[in-house]
Amino acid sequence: MKDDFLNRTFRHWSMWPCLAFLLVLSVYPVLQLIPMALSTIQITAEGTFWTYSPRRNLDLLLGDAVLRDAVVNTLVFVVLSVAIEMVLGFFAALFIACMPRGRNFARTVMILPILLPAVAIGSMWKLMFNYDFGLFNQMVGLIGLNPINWLGDTRWALLSIVIVDVWHWTPFVFLILFASIETLPQDVLEAGRVDGATAWQMISLIILPLLGPALAVAALFRAIVAFKAFDQVYLLTSGGPGTSTELLSLHLNRVFFEQNQLGYGAMLSLSIIGVIVATLAVGKWSATQIERKRTGR
Repeated sequence: MKDDFLNRTFRHWSMWPCLAFLLVLSVYPVLQLIPMALSTIQITAEGTFWTYSPRRNLDLLLGDAVLRDAVVNTLVFVVLSVAIEMVLGFFAALFIACMPRGRNFARTVMILPILLPAVAIGSMWKLMFNYDFGLFNQMVGLIGLNPINWLGDTRWALLSIVIVDVWHWTPFVFLILFASIETLPQDVLEAGRVDGATAWQMISLIILPLLGPALAVAALFRAIVAFKAFDQVYLLTSGGPGTSTELLSLHLNRVFFEQNQLGYGAMLSLSIIGVIVATLAVGKWSATQIERKRTGR
């Protein structure tokens, strides 16, 4: 009894350092955004001056034309990237899991892209997208088409960014789904084969429903990371040409550190946080309703 009490007490008190660390590093900076969002902040040689002006920051938020483009670009980027990565990651995991031999080697090769630093990825893909000697335009030339300005044409720039993100992050989806496929109950799969299910029926009626939780986790993590994408886009296009690849993260960086509008940047940050929290709440509520209908509880 005494040992149980000591164990529970130790677990309880051992959490407090972690909670305090979390509060200092995450909650406190978010709380600091509130007074910043209500003020105009000027940094001069004489010091930092705060002027209470919430209406000015709100007017900047509502009249920000670049923000509208950034929101649309971010949504297109997240939806396209995550959808393609989920499909490619699933079929890659399924294919490699069915290989009779060489699975360890294939798995090692698959995860190489996520081990590379963002600077190396940006430099490598910038060379591959080069208008004069890049690999993509050489391939386009082989089929008799004119070269494409992948990163400098507004029609192709966002698609090029999506291609790089898919190459970089599909292995992450693959790893999650591959581990889940390896743990699928073999008796259920065997029963499907004995009943004469086709390959498509095995995938759609047995494997996909069993992988539901893993698919949800992979999609959620990828959507969060894609929403915050910055380094690769900054290295490849810096948001250009025009605003064709301007994402929310790049726009926030521009407002804070290039335009030095700290008050407006704080209000923009709080607005984005509010939208993300509301979206997650609606998603959780929808998932709960679907689960209740499915289980009848």
